[in-house]
Amino acid sequence: MKGKQTVLVVDDEPKILELVNSYLEMNGFNALCAKNGREGMAFFEKLGMDLILLDLMLPDFSGEEFCKKVRRVSNIPIIMITAKVEEKSIINGLNIGADDYVTKPFSPRQLMARVRAALRRNGSHASGDTDGSDGFFSYGDLMIDTENRIVRKNGEVLALTRDEYNILTLLMSHQAKIFTRDEILEAVKGGDFDGFDRSVDSHIKRLRAKIGDDPKASKYILTVYGMGYRLGEAQ
Repeated sequence: MKGKQTVLVVDDEPKILELVNSYLEMNGFNALCAKNGREGMAFFEKLGMDLILLDLMLPDFSGEEFCKKVRRVSNIPIIMITAKVEEKSIINGLNIGADDYVTKPFSPRQLMARVRAALRRNGSHASGDTDGSDGFFSYGDLMIDTENRIVRKNGEVLALTRDEYNILTLLMSHQAKIFTRDEILEAVKGGDFDGFDRSVDSHIKRLRAKIGDDPKASKYILTVYGMGYRLGEAQ
């Protein structure tokens, strides 16, 4: 049986370390806590772990430097914890290899949801699909972050239109249900939308292309002939 997963927390604020450590342990993780970059790097180099929670503003060297050092040797998930809310700072952190970010002050429950989602995307979590109760839906290597309206496949963000996002979210939120074209139209456009049901087929076609789904051997969106669509794999 697999043991608890381990999360390294690198932050120079004792209260943050105490809070995050407590919530990690409450949620079934082991926590390693480091108060600066050097201590965190020593843990990383000597001990095994599954994910890193990394403050960007450390007293000895920056979180960006820490992230770069880790990325030279490992693809371990890294979530930035930052007081910097400027878009440029966040984008820079993501560009150098961080997988996600949370801004201070943060909700511990949201942080735990981000941790679980990052582990799922990295294949480190139990492989079951998720039902959205923590703000995320997953099916295979597809993941939807409903809070930020982001869809990822194998960790890569997909550029979906609003309607494509809404259709995929609808299907993933009811993974055993067959949706008729009218039901999909109503869910996506609203009850007052006066459209043609075949427009759904066009949306599905474009959505399949973006998620890499072959309609003749579907892994994600299955056509149920005479009825509509559902999430599932062709048998």
